[in-house]
Amino acid sequence: MSNVVVLDNGGGFIKAGQGGERNPAVVIPNCLYRPLTSKKFLHPTTTFSSSPDDLTSAAIRRPIDRGYLINPDLQRDIWSHLFTSLLHVTPSSSSILLTEPLFSLPSIQRSTDELVFEDFGFSSLVVADSPSLVHLYETSCRPCGLVSEAQCSLVVDCGFSFTQAAPVFQNITLNYGVKRIDLGGKALTNYLKELVSYRAINVMDETLLMDDVKEKLCFVSLDVERDLQFARKHGKDNLFRCTYVLPDGVTHTKGYVKDPEAAKRHLALTDGASPSEAIETKNETDQLGVMDKTAERKRVDLTKNEFDLTNERFLVPEMIFQPADLGMNEAGLAECIVRAVNACHPYLHPVLYQSIILTGGSTLFPRFVERLEKDLRPLVPDDYQVNITTQEDPILGVWRGGSLLASSPDYELMRVTKAEYEELGSARCRRRFFR
Repeated sequence: MSNVVVLDNGGGFIKAGQGGERNPAVVIPNCLYRPLTSKKFLHPTTTFSSSPDDLTSAAIRRPIDRGYLINPDLQRDIWSHLFTSLLHVTPSSSSILLTEPLFSLPSIQRSTDELVFEDFGFSSLVVADSPSLVHLYETSCRPCGLVSEAQCSLVVDCGFSFTQAAPVFQNITLNYGVKRIDLGGKALTNYLKELVSYRAINVMDETLLMDDVKEKLCFVSLDVERDLQFARKHGKDNLFRCTYVLPDGVTHTKGYVKDPEAAKRHLALTDGASPSEAIETKNETDQLGVMDKTAERKRVDLTKNEFDLTNERFLVPEMIFQPADLGMNEAGLAECIVRAVNACHPYLHPVLYQSIILTGGSTLFPRFVERLEKDLRPLVPDDYQVNITTQEDPILGVWRGGSLLASSPDYELMRVTKAEYEELGSARCRRRFFR
C-alpha cells in the first residue's frame, strides 16, 4: 500500500502523517476550542502554544475521555478537518493505520470502524496499540540493544489520559500483564488548577494556561520531605519560588515565566543533599551570575496579574509516584511497574526490568527518570538490574513506530479492507489485530 495515513489519535494531541516518514506532518490538539471572542467552536490548526490567538478562558470540547472515544460525532468533525484541510488526503484511495488504547469496549471499536469505513470511506484499516509501536520503534533505533536481541520490553506510557505499564514480547503486547493508573497529564493540570485557585488566583477556567504553567515550571522531586522544608523558606533561601505572569490581552496574549533563570534554581539541588549543603550550592550558583538579574525584573509590577509557585511545582508531578498521599486509591508508578512484571512469566522478569522504555508527554518532567529509578530499585530483587530508557521524543514515539509498521511488508497482511468489513462486520475483522 503506497498511500498509508498513520494516525496516532491521542486524548491530548493528534499526530498524523504519511507512513514511511520520520515525523508526522500534523500535530494538533484533539479538541475544538472556543475563545471568548468567538461564538462558535473552532478547529486548532497548530498547537496551542504556537497559536497567536488569545486563549484566555477558552472553552474546550474533547471527543476522548480517559483514553476512550466517547463522542464519535465530535471526532468525525475533527478528523474531517484534519484529512481535508491539513493532510489533503483522499480516503477512498488511502489506507489508515490507527492507534487505539488497550481494552477498548466492542461498542467503541464498532464506532471507530464506522468512522473509518462508512463516514470517510478508507480503503483499508490497521489498528495497533501504542506499546507495540513504541517497542517496534526502539528495536529499529537500537538494533544491537537488549530490546532487539531479547524481543522483550516493558513500555511505560505516561500520557494525557492515563498511565500504563505494558509488557511487550515479540512485538505483541501481553494484555494479561498490562497495569493502568487513571492519572495522566489532564489530571495533573486539574490538580495544579485547584492548588493555584485555592492559594492565589482563580484559574479553574484556564485549562490551556495552566497546561503551559505545568510544562514550564513543574519538576519531579527526588526528596519530597526535604523540598517541602525548602518551600517554606522566605526570600532567596526558597529555591523553588518563581512567578508566572498571566496574559493581559493587550500587550501580551500568552502567559510567561517572569524570571526563567530563577525557575531553574532547583536544578542545583542534588539527591540526598542536606539543607545546609543545598544553600551552599545555591550561594555558589549566585556567585557564578546565574541569579544576577536587574532590579527592574525583580520588582513586583502591580499592574500585572501574576502568582507565585513554590511547592506546587513538585507536588503536582508527585501524583504519579504517590497518588495515595492525595487520597486516591491508586498504586504509584513504581508499584505499577512491579505488578506488570510479576504478572508475566518469571523467565521474563530480569529482561523486563532491564528494558523499561518511557514514552508519553508526562515523562518530560525534569528528573523523572532519576525519581522512578530511585522508587523502583527497593522493590526489585537485588540480583536484577534496572535500566530505564527514554525516547528521543516521547510524544512522537508511538507515531514513528506506526510509520515504520506502515512501510513494512507485514502491513499488507494485517490490514482489513472495506470489502471485508462490509461482508464480515466489525467483530470478525477485529480478530486480525490480536485484540
